[in-house]
Amino acid sequence: MTDSDCLFCRFVAGEPAPDVVHETATTLAFRDINPQAPTHVLVVPKAHHRDAAALAAAEPAVMADLVASAAEVARAEGLGDGYRLVLNTGEGAGQTVFHVHLHVLGGRAMQWPPG
Repeated sequence: MTDSDCLFCRFVAGEPAPDVVHETATTLAFRDINPQAPTHVLVVPKAHHRDAAALAAAEPAVMADLVASAAEVARAEGLGDGYRLVLNTGEGAGQTVFHVHLHVLGGRAMQWPPG
């Protein structure tokens, strides 16, 4: 399932080609174009789902793949000392692209609360 109006669906299709750092049969990970940390990678499912809740309900195995891919990105990026995974769900939480995406943030000390 894809949405031709969705930026991340277009990234999955390779148009335009993002800076890909990891790919599996079900996920694609690429560098964020507006990084909020020294390492900021987005991991998306290749199938279009609006948000984390929709993905978890429709394809729980792909939700697990999303987290496993994020862990592999963190390992490959050398974030062994710690990293943050963020899923913004809904406009009120700051989601701006409505294709579920998991942020992998690291490379500096993370503060809590995040704000």
